[in-house]
Amino acid sequence: MKIRLLPLLAILSLAALSRAEPVALAQSRTPGTVPVVMLSDIHLDPFHDPAKLAQLRTTPATGWAAIFDAPPSPTQAADFAQLQSTCGARGVDTPIALLESSLRAAQKQQPTPLFVTVSGDLMAHQFDCRFHTLAPGATAADYSAFAAKTVAFVALQLHRTFPHAPIYFALGNNDSGCADYREDPNSTFLHADAASFAADALSPANRAAILSEFPQLGDYNIALPAPIEHTRLLVLQDIFESRRCTACNGKASDDAANAPAALQIAWLRAQLTAARAAHEHVWVMAHIPPGIDAYSTFTRHRDVCGGQSPEMFLGSEALADTLTGFPDVIRLALFGHTHMDELRVYMSSDGKPVPAKLVPSITPINGNNPAFTVAAVEPATATLKDYTVFAASNQTGIGTIWSEEYRYSRTYGLPDLSGASLAKLTSSLLADKAGTSDASRAYERFFYVGDTGLIASIKVAAMQLAWPTFACAITSSHATDFRSCVCPAAGQ
Repeated sequence: MKIRLLPLLAILSLAALSRAEPVALAQSRTPGTVPVVMLSDIHLDPFHDPAKLAQLRTTPATGWAAIFDAPPSPTQAADFAQLQSTCGARGVDTPIALLESSLRAAQKQQPTPLFVTVSGDLMAHQFDCRFHTLAPGATAADYSAFAAKTVAFVALQLHRTFPHAPIYFALGNNDSGCADYREDPNSTFLHADAASFAADALSPANRAAILSEFPQLGDYNIALPAPIEHTRLLVLQDIFESRRCTACNGKASDDAANAPAALQIAWLRAQLTAARAAHEHVWVMAHIPPGIDAYSTFTRHRDVCGGQSPEMFLGSEALADTLTGFPDVIRLALFGHTHMDELRVYMSSDGKPVPAKLVPSITPINGNNPAFTVAAVEPATATLKDYTVFAASNQTGIGTIWSEEYRYSRTYGLPDLSGASLAKLTSSLLADKAGTSDASRAYERFFYVGDTGLIASIKVAAMQLAWPTFACAITSSHATDFRSCVCPAAGQ
């Protein structure tokens, strides 16, 4: 996702509105919490030095660090530029220097997290084009094996950074053994990833659960570590919920009842129902957030008030409906995918909220600076009490300075990211039709992570023009609800 600038002259008059800092509100204290590190959309590009691919293919993931650390090939810059052109790249994904810088910075900010979450997309964009361009004779099995080694390498780097913390991964749409938004249940790629992810779970019971459940659809159910009490983490590979998803052969399932999406939703409902019966709390983590894609709806000029449908992230409301059926159980939903720093609240039919956090990306491919999140969790209730986003000063990882972007409690003046607090915040955002309140301006400013100066002001001004679209997307997971929010005067 990338924020495209509206014509400069059309919005420069609005840019000054966005330069004002949001009013600094009293920071909530978070006594008795435990720390968690949250990452998303790493998008490691192992092809950044194309000449090294042959060696990477013949070397186990445990030996990749030495290959990456070796001096670049003499033609690295020209080779990479040609690969970018061949694959029509829109930007530069994460090279090894940026991954290493990100992990060092995360470790510096929180050296001993209770656990680490990674909400999908470990592999670079256009991974299949890059691989097959550089290895034209490779087979489908060769591709799957290299993709799995890339995932394994990222997992290894995280484990080396946080050796005493379990690391929990979801897969994203780019994390595939065949192509973007394509995967087969029970594939060799999923089996290989299960082994990589189980090794980072630390708990023997959780390792066994991942090895048992993950290979089928990329889903698993594990217990979060003490001192967090009576809480489970449910992880989904939710590309199967997307209308864009197909099997590796490019075909969709013709058996709706037994399609991966239907099986996955049935699994999720069963896990949530069991957690409710056991009086357990649940965190849900997946890559693609259910609901409205505000950016695409606005930039594609969808006439929602005129009857056109908004753009949906998944194209299905099944996942959102499942989440909203368990507001008494789910304490937090974690997603990624947009590369931006966002919030969502999924509201049940009787008005009970499920809070969700979209974690910003490590990759700077959309022009945003890389970012990660350090959070504080209340163990007794599994409530996300506070979080801080840290952003990089540049997009290369070389000479990068990482600094605090913002802290949730200080910026929004709320005690936690519970459903009740997030419902209160989103209600105020919806009430601000012009997007000019302190809270709205903070959301607009920090949405596009790490961008500062005049260009950032222009982007915030552009977002203010689209504010009803963005604000309504925070709270509306159904197209009908979104239309009613954006177009109240039309009675839609």
